[in-house]
Amino acid sequence: MSEIKPNESAPATTEDNGEEKDWAAAKAFFDNLKTHKPRPPKPRYAVTIAVSSRTLFNMVAERKIYEEEGVEKYVAYQLENENEPLKPGAAFPFVKALMNVNSRLRKLYPDSEELFDIVLMTNNHAQVGVRLINSINHYDLTIERFCMTGGQSPIGYLKAYMTNLYLSKDSEKVGEAIEEGIAAATMFMPKTEMQLSDTQLRVAFDGDAVLFSDESEIIVKKHGLDTFFEHEKEV
Repeated sequence: MSEIKPNESAPATTEDNGEEKDWAAAKAFFDNLKTHKPRPPKPRYAVTIAVSSRTLFNMVAERKIYEEEGVEKYVAYQLENENEPLKPGAAFPFVKALMNVNSRLRKLYPDSEELFDIVLMTNNHAQVGVRLINSINHYDLTIERFCMTGGQSPIGYLKAYMTNLYLSKDSEKVGEAIEEGIAAATMFMPKTEMQLSDTQLRVAFDGDAVLFSDESEIIVKKHGLDTFFEHEKEV
């Protein structure tokens, strides 16, 4: 999945070969990481949700180190703190709730498959994966599938995983996914402290143009509320 192929249109330079070998070694290191939580066989018909590591966990402080001090300082910091769990990020309560739904369904219907399958997307250096794995174990999350994008666009990987929903803090990547026909959402940390349930999955749908036809909404925009009310009475 994360294999980097040399550019066939031009000969690869020594520097390119070195970077490819480094990334291959990093990928092998990352792929060998395992979570402690036992996982049932991958369901055939699950809803696949891909979430970026910076959306599942709050890595604002770590990102600041990366931007201000460079990748070496960033990796060193992550290695020094690999046993310190990352704080929950914007998507954490949602992912936790999805896993609770899976768990409850397994108890009620032992022979049923899980409804939701989570894929963790990351372009982090593989050695940072140790802290990610430790954080996943700390919060008892059932995530066994990881995708390293190597800084590339996630679109190809999202398609390969047959992703049904992509969650990220990067609005540009979310836009790219939507343009390719993949449902996606930009997630933000709330500005005020909020207590979100991680045992209940609550989904709100916009009735206009989502559950129902947008005909009434179009009438409001074009002709105003009076015409809208008249239309509603007639139908």
